Amino acid sequence: MPIRPSEDEEAYFHRQEMERLQQQAKEKAALMEDEHKRQLKEQHYMHCPKCGLDLHEFDFKGLKLDRCSGCGGTWFDDGEMEQLLNRGEMFDRLKSFFS
Repeated sequence: MPIRPSEDEEAYFHRQEMERLQQQAKEKAALMEDEHKRQLKEQHYMHCPKCGLDLHEFDFKGLKLDRCSGCGGTWFDDGEMEQLLNRGEMFDRLKSFFS
């Protein structure tokens, strides 16, 4: 029995609908991922990784470092420790210690 054009049409529209639904699912997943990242940043930004209290920026030799208001820990952003260690002889010993 030959395939009728209407059967091909139905299969075509079914494929189109499935592709549309898959695209919508991908977009929804991307939105959920972005929202999750935003929530994590909101919860953790400028909070001490050790005790969870607020971090406050302070200036140290031209760098903005973060210090915890609770435990007093000092935290470096990405690349700040390397910048500090590259600034003089006093820090060469620290640099060799961490290397």
